[in-house]
Amino acid sequence: MRKKVTVVGGGFVGATTAQRILDHELADVVLCDIMEGIPVGKGLDMLESTPITRSDARAIGISTANGDYKETANSDIVVMTAGFPRKPGMSRDDLLKANYDVIKAVVEQVVKYSPNAILIVVTNPLDAMAQAAYKLSGFSKNRVIGMAGVLDSARMSTFVAMELGVSVENVHSFVLGGHGDDMVPLARYSTVAGIPLPDLLPADRIAAIVDRTRKGGAEIVNLLKTGSAYYAPSAAVVEMVEAILKDKKKILPCAAYLEGEYGIKELFVGVPVKLGARGIEQIIEIKLTPDERTALDKSAATVRELVGVLGI
Repeated sequence: MRKKVTVVGGGFVGATTAQRILDHELADVVLCDIMEGIPVGKGLDMLESTPITRSDARAIGISTANGDYKETANSDIVVMTAGFPRKPGMSRDDLLKANYDVIKAVVEQVVKYSPNAILIVVTNPLDAMAQAAYKLSGFSKNRVIGMAGVLDSARMSTFVAMELGVSVENVHSFVLGGHGDDMVPLARYSTVAGIPLPDLLPADRIAAIVDRTRKGGAEIVNLLKTGSAYYAPSAAVVEMVEAILKDKKKILPCAAYLEGEYGIKELFVGVPVKLGARGIEQIIEIKLTPDERTALDKSAATVRELVGVLGI
């Protein structure tokens, strides 16, 4: 029997995630959205692609406008991409509270229909929304994971490969902290064919790559004008889904609930974790320099401020 993944949110990120899972034949997919026809149409379109891609995984789309999530029952993983984009005149706190309401409504249904699922949270502001999903669900901390570090690390690896003119397969970048301007790209732990990045690039070029990585999402938003990134975010989600469904024990940077690791307590922050069938199976603690520790603490403080607004 194939695994089952529900993707909540039928926009660009959600639909592209669902298509990638289907193409990789990782699981049957349920695509949900509050719109009436869009998720149903997208699900059917994906399903009709499977004879061409030679995938026997199945896809359906459902409208949850009436709050009916029964088709999602017994999902192994639920990916939460639904939420509002920030609009002109909307404060950060307004966005935070609006998306909290979305997460709350979805989590209630997840708990009802898929009480054993693992949650992967993509909705922004990501770390705070992961914290909300954890508190609202009552799930164990290993079963609530935020997608951020995989995406941010991929962006850094892209820029490193471009700078050095090497294959992206040779580059392994490491980005910790919250998913925002205060993220912490770690050049010391980033390598090219096993060679530490500082051995290959001068400090000013590394600083430029770090800065572009931090602004990676905003760069794409500014170019698209009416939307945000979805190809790279969906690829990041699918790497996490695959690691869980195949029990790969893969070490990836994800937003995890910390209880003293890195000196941070009761907060979701991006750190390296081992992903397997039980979700987060281990939090990997690495040695940080005083400057790196200060940067991570600053990033965590930003997340804590958002969590404080929500009172969770």
